[in-house]
Amino acid sequence: MPIPLPNPSVVALAYDGLCAFEFGIVAEIFGLARPEMGPDWYRFQVCAERPGRLTTNAGLAVEVTAGLEALEAAGTIVVPGWQTQDPHPSPALRDALLAAHARGARLVTICSGAFLLAATGLLDGRRATTHWRYADALQTAFPSTIVDANVLYVEDGTLSTSAGSAAGIDLLLHLVRQDFGAAAANSVARRLVVAAHRSGGQAQFIERPVPLAPRSRLADVLDQIRSEPAHGWTIATMAERAIMSPRTFVRRFHDAVGCTPGAWLIAQRVEAARTLLETTQLSIEQVAQASGLGSAANLRQHFAAHVGIPPNLYRKQFQRRVA
Repeated sequence: MPIPLPNPSVVALAYDGLCAFEFGIVAEIFGLARPEMGPDWYRFQVCAERPGRLTTNAGLAVEVTAGLEALEAAGTIVVPGWQTQDPHPSPALRDALLAAHARGARLVTICSGAFLLAATGLLDGRRATTHWRYADALQTAFPSTIVDANVLYVEDGTLSTSAGSAAGIDLLLHLVRQDFGAAAANSVARRLVVAAHRSGGQAQFIERPVPLAPRSRLADVLDQIRSEPAHGWTIATMAERAIMSPRTFVRRFHDAVGCTPGAWLIAQRVEAARTLLETTQLSIEQVAQASGLGSAANLRQHFAAHVGIPPNLYRKQFQRRVA
């Protein structure tokens, strides 16, 4: 059973003009009742600097009763979008966010929410992302922030930023996975009917996404690779399964997925290794072989590059989450 989080309180920051979709993502993942997750699941609350009736960008209204004092006890604070024209917060809001960060709370933004964190100075010298449409504006307004418009989300210590609205789902599922493990994240993703995990480094903008219906040969090949990561996949074998020439396969793969087949294959094998590290007692060498990464040295190299820590440390951190 998962060990309870030290602070399971998640607080969403509401404001007048609230981004409805982004707020809905946060409420769906953290606020929805999930009795199957047990009594130690997240505790969700909404706060605003000026509690009361707030409007959203969709013409809906939200009634908020809690003020900024709710941030004082939050383990995670989520900013579901923010104004981009005049993003600077009031002194009270700025101080509340800075105090939360200073005591170790996790600050998370979706889409334009990065403007608020940047305006507090917390993103100075740090890498962050936002929707590609706002990336130039964020970089211009806050030149000390290192804006990366080519990724889905960025995690820098206790500060996390995500790209366009749907990328917020990817980031929040990533946090669930960190907090409660792969099985919990997969369960939430299934209920949302979305992919359980997309790497934060995946490209934001994909010109021709892999079609879901009708099924394409390329989509079928991707499913086969995910289910058989240890298979000896090469460009030639992938192309053969897709009934394409290698040259055509590489071109269509990049158009659909946003990266090369080789880079995508390594990322899938790293994800397979993550699951094995979380759910089995296989040795590092056995995990490397079962995930398709071949050797322990190869696993350590690619795992550290994608996840940021070596596999043995990742396993230790996850196993501390298990009773």
